[in-house]
Amino acid sequence: MMYERYPALQSCKDSIEEALQLLIETYRNGGKVLVCGNGGSAADSEHIVGELLKGFMSKRPVTDERIPEALRAELQGSLPAISLPSQCAILTAYCNDVSPEMMYAQLVYGYGKEGDLLIALSTSGNAANVAKAAEVARCIGVKTVALTGAKESKLSALATVTVQVPETETYKVQELHLPVYHYLCAEVEKTLF
Repeated sequence: MMYERYPALQSCKDSIEEALQLLIETYRNGGKVLVCGNGGSAADSEHIVGELLKGFMSKRPVTDERIPEALRAELQGSLPAISLPSQCAILTAYCNDVSPEMMYAQLVYGYGKEGDLLIALSTSGNAANVAKAAEVARCIGVKTVALTGAKESKLSALATVTVQVPETETYKVQELHLPVYHYLCAEVEKTLF
């Protein structure tokens, strides 16, 4: 359905489907997802995490017997995900005390473990702090899905899978990132719930 509504995304269908398989594999193996980006891509990071941590297209009933039934009725099944831009205290401390370019890399190093997945958003694919996060992720066994624009970039060279949407202007790239990550979140939910 996404490809019918957004035919331009046919050009990156293979990488979108590879990204989906990485997400499913991460969650099936007990991993978590870390997400980062700057500006509008930071807002997209928050959006992605919101779709993963609670029901997106379905209610995701909780069947965890450790939780009393009355509480379970008020919860939804959750997929572990952390939006790195929301960690404002550590980010501002790290930028001030150490290096703005390494702020997300530090969080990937601190939160990430082998088998986790980093979703790195950058419209150009060349945001230095996002690329450094992907570089550290690679070093510690965290796979990376990059969402970028059409051009080859630092991220496309570092990521396990890069979804290069067929635009180069920032706002147009962001307009295509939205249906991509909505599709990924909806399909992961459909598969795991």
